[in-house]
Amino acid sequence: MGILARLFGAKSGITAKPSEHAVIVTFAYGGSTVLDPLFALERKLELNIAAAQAGEYDGNEIAVDGSDGTLYMYGPDADKLFAAVRATLEACSFMKGAVVKLRYGPPADGVLEREVRLAS
Repeated sequence: MGILARLFGAKSGITAKPSEHAVIVTFAYGGSTVLDPLFALERKLELNIAAAQAGEYDGNEIAVDGSDGTLYMYGPDADKLFAAVRATLEACSFMKGAVVKLRYGPPADGVLEREVRLAS
């Protein structure tokens, strides 16, 4: 046992965070600055993700004029995360034609990504 281990104890059990996969949804919001429908969708997404233990909903970016937006979700498995939210996204009227990017790792060059377009 090394001197530091004797002084401070054995390893703490803290491990490195697994790769951050992402599901990023880009959509047309239709030019509305009324965000209540978006907030309702976000609550549903948070519940779906929590129920599936698939990661976390991180938030949104919406254009000032309400024309378009982006949703951000992260977890250890992009496919599991997308499976948890897909039906809710497809049921939402302003998500018609949205582009969903699944990123299989941290944001870096060469990380595998796949795009899915939701039905219009």
